[in-house]
Amino acid sequence: MLPFSFEWVWDLSHMVFMGGLWYALTIIGLGMTYCIIKAAVDTAKGKGSH
Repeated sequence: MLPFSFEWVWDLSHMVFMGGLWYALTIIGLGMTYCIIKAAVDTAKGKGSH
């Protein structure tokens, strides 16, 4: 069952699950974005490890 399916019912358990899912994905996405930007900046400055 997907949210755009007509049988989807937004009850409390679905809201909690989807809220937790998007919260976790946001935290992971922000962490990955920080690491990628930091790696690019360090590489541009020549601070890379050998």
